[in-house]
Amino acid sequence: MEINFDMKQYVTSWRLRAIALTLAVSPALLAQGGRSIVTVASTVPSNGDVNPYGVAIVPASSGNLVQGHILVSNFNNSANLQGTGTTIVDIAPNGATTLFAWIDAATLPGPCPGGVGLTTALVALRAGFVIVGSLPTTDGMSDTAQAGCLIVLNNAGTVVETISNDLINGPWDMTALDMGGTADLFVSNVLNGTVAGNGGLVDEGTVSRINLAFPSTGMPVVVSTTTIGSGFPERTDPAALVIGPTGLGLAPDGTLYVADSLENRIASIANAANLTSTAGIGVTVFQGPHLSDPLGLTVRPSNGDILTVNGNNGLLVETSAGGALVATRLLDASGNPPGAGALFGLATTPQGLYFVDDASNTLKLLTNMPQ
Repeated sequence: MEINFDMKQYVTSWRLRAIALTLAVSPALLAQGGRSIVTVASTVPSNGDVNPYGVAIVPASSGNLVQGHILVSNFNNSANLQGTGTTIVDIAPNGATTLFAWIDAATLPGPCPGGVGLTTALVALRAGFVIVGSLPTTDGMSDTAQAGCLIVLNNAGTVVETISNDLINGPWDMTALDMGGTADLFVSNVLNGTVAGNGGLVDEGTVSRINLAFPSTGMPVVVSTTTIGSGFPERTDPAALVIGPTGLGLAPDGTLYVADSLENRIASIANAANLTSTAGIGVTVFQGPHLSDPLGLTVRPSNGDILTVNGNNGLLVETSAGGALVATRLLDASGNPPGAGALFGLATTPQGLYFVDDASNTLKLLTNMPQ
């Protein structure tokens, strides 16, 4: 059930104000009819992995990859230990689910410090490769977190390569500029000094750009790696493992948007594909009470609006590239406080907005929310 508040009818109760902020009155989303949230499928594979994080739409059919299917990466194992999930599930729009990959740290073909713990950093590319970030722990606790890597899988779900260097340190989220024969990966990193900081705030979060080329045969080749964003606040967290720059979305004009989680803001980095040095923490596009630990982020290609989901209250927030609040929508109200810890990765499609719900370990669809 959707609940609408008339803000003019109450001005005295701080408790009601807090509720109103959480449910976030938004005429653009709440007043439009026909939208509903549909559970597509469970994201739990046969090994019991939970805590779905990354969401990627397959852009082209190749091998086991089917165009329009949704890939979801799991961050936790069956014991619910963070940084130990090893699976990627494939979900068809009709809800049919198969296991795309079960990654064994012992058989990785290259370095990945700490092993495997699959994060929100997940992309599927037209060349037939899937790339996922790993931020691993040994026991689900932040003091054992290690740098991890990017893991490259072919269209059969087999790991063929790892990407590991000094500029990849706790890859937390990722988006890509996919040009077919080449691709630019944009990766947020959250482990630069955070473990040593022992819960203290450290302004060392980064965004890296990794330029890839795809030879006609063989594996992707890393052409260059560049830090294009730096100085973002980050810290370890007993509940979330680590908090820092998270969601990334690339606009049609080449602007990269970053969910700056600890500052409750959306930052922009212009001309992200061509920068040769860091843009620091970027330019603030939107900041305010509607954002509360913004995590997953994507951009609507039709109008350039930015879609962000909050980690603290289950809210979807839509803002314009110019910094105006366009709309909000409550996607999850479970738990205590309502919606906390439920939302992570999301992706737009012609069918609507796909998002993972960690509270129920499911993939859901917000219908009639076109790209």
